[in-house]
Amino acid sequence: MNTGPTNLITDIATLRVGNSEDKNLKSGTTVIVGDSPFIAAVDVRGGAPGSRETDLLAPDKLVDTIDAIVLSGGSAFGLDAASGVMDALHQAGRGFAVGPVRVPIVSSAIIFDLLNGGDKQWHNNPYRNLGVLALQNAKTNFALGSAGAGAGATCSDLKGGLGSASLMTSNGYTVGALVVANPRGSVCVAGSKHFWAAPFEINGEFGDVGFLQHRPELLLHDPRLSDNPKANTTIAVVATDAKLTVAQSQRVAVAAHDGLARAIVPSHTPLDGDMVFSISTAQHELVSPISDQAEICHAASICLARAIAKGVYEASSAEGDLLPTWQEKWS
Repeated sequence: MNTGPTNLITDIATLRVGNSEDKNLKSGTTVIVGDSPFIAAVDVRGGAPGSRETDLLAPDKLVDTIDAIVLSGGSAFGLDAASGVMDALHQAGRGFAVGPVRVPIVSSAIIFDLLNGGDKQWHNNPYRNLGVLALQNAKTNFALGSAGAGAGATCSDLKGGLGSASLMTSNGYTVGALVVANPRGSVCVAGSKHFWAAPFEINGEFGDVGFLQHRPELLLHDPRLSDNPKANTTIAVVATDAKLTVAQSQRVAVAAHDGLARAIVPSHTPLDGDMVFSISTAQHELVSPISDQAEICHAASICLARAIAKGVYEASSAEGDLLPTWQEKWS
């Protein structure tokens, strides 16, 4: 499989991503939106999730398409970013029709970034405005690393960030991932610059430093987990232009968590709120329903692993940071 033209989730036609961030806050918001509502599902594997409008994404619920997904910093405060996005979409006439009324359906997930060195002593919750700005900034080309919801992300011993990647399947479907990498665990083999996701890297997208053969004991115990209470939760969106049902999309979300586990060690801890949304823009019918869906699931997991490493690799330093970037530490 090859990447799409830009190696971003927006290689899927009709999708746009917008970022907004506050440098003093060391936090921000990222919005993914389509030209029209998209099919969506979700799968939660972390022990400490924070979310909004996720129960309705189950296959047995009334609504099968939504208008946007918001990924945000700010812990529970960041859920207010979705309110700003919802207001802006309502003003634009978007939303689920209930008689003469339209109700925008905006699902959201948050990371914990309240202890990253930023100024969190606000009087009014800043995330509603950050959500509005992120939606206004939505486009096909967008910044990675310390941008949007990745602005204040951290890992066990490095700055985290916003990442994205794409792949083309054998039958021509596009699959992509968008992620805020803020895990309790490590994205690199302990004590080295080598990403756990290195076996899946394409065209040197996160430094081309290769994979370091590890000692087995490094998988069993990583003392750095106890050193950084500041980071937890990786939240992501995987997407495809293949026409999937909500149930099929949920299966893609489940499979994509394999990519998260390949890129972060350990992952899905009781302190992480790891969550993956899966969306379908339903532009192309499946040619071979079973095999096509299986390949899409596999591609989603690979895209997510690569996107996590890219987000950390692309992170940039800023005044007041408590952790170095990968570039500062290893370039």
